[in-house]
Amino acid sequence: MKLLITRPLPEKVLAAARARFDVTLRESTRPLSPEELRRALVEHDAVLPTLGDLFRAEVFADVPRPRARILANFGVGTNHLDVAAARAAGLEVTNTPGAVTDATADIALTLILMTARRAGEGERLVRRGTWEGWHPTQMLGLHVTGKRLGIIGMGRIGRAIARRCHHGFGMEVTFFNRSAVADPGVPARQVPFEEALGADVVVVAVPATPETHHLINARALARMRPGAILVNIARGDIVDEAALISALSEGRIAGAGLDVYEFEPKVPEALLVLENVTLLPHLGTAALEVRESMGLMAVENLLAFSEGRPLPNPV
Repeated sequence: MKLLITRPLPEKVLAAARARFDVTLRESTRPLSPEELRRALVEHDAVLPTLGDLFRAEVFADVPRPRARILANFGVGTNHLDVAAARAAGLEVTNTPGAVTDATADIALTLILMTARRAGEGERLVRRGTWEGWHPTQMLGLHVTGKRLGIIGMGRIGRAIARRCHHGFGMEVTFFNRSAVADPGVPARQVPFEEALGADVVVVAVPATPETHHLINARALARMRPGAILVNIARGDIVDEAALISALSEGRIAGAGLDVYEFEPKVPEALLVLENVTLLPHLGTAALEVRESMGLMAVENLLAFSEGRPLPNPV
């Protein structure tokens, strides 16, 4: 099988793929261009895409009889892929759940602590050379121990965040999920969306779908407490960025921690100048062993497909 890997991946992953497939490795770190998207479907039997490679309905419309038979996505999120259009064109679609869970939950905790304790603002103060020394009322933030957590989306990542916050910081865990969750893994209450938004720390952990687009909008932000912080480790367009900027600028919420952005990699200047927001460059899974696990899971999906076995991780 002729396989296109759309971005550079760890060497361990490339070696596993090259051992079984005729691999074309694209060296650019940028997403596929419109022309490259269409060529990928015509020139290869399989494609290993990732975030930003926009295999949307119009791409499949332009290639009604693709050579490619599978999109083995590198990552758990598939909002950049039109899964229904891919299947209609005869392609299987897989992803890499599980491999990303703990690393993404760790970034959520990083953002919670950095935002609550104003760590980014404090580091900038030191780097500017304007820190005048310790005093009792300097840069007072939110003490997270014992506070209430509201998780929006109690899937694998949501449960991993709940474990860390409950066992690590003794936080009271509440969560909103569209379906009932029989075992959240820790003492926790499933509550309506509006009640989850009333927590001291609100973490967005839902997948990006048409239903969750701008789920956190101006109305949702108005439900949050003035001293609360919002953390998004899911996908950028789940949060209405303009509404969030207004809430932060006007002090209607205390802060936000973001690893993802609505128009990534573009970050609005209005966010960049705010001191009460922590901004990370989509670091959720950025650890070598995690990226290796993701890549090897994608390769295993490809191997199963090539050998006619059931796909381990169909979307």
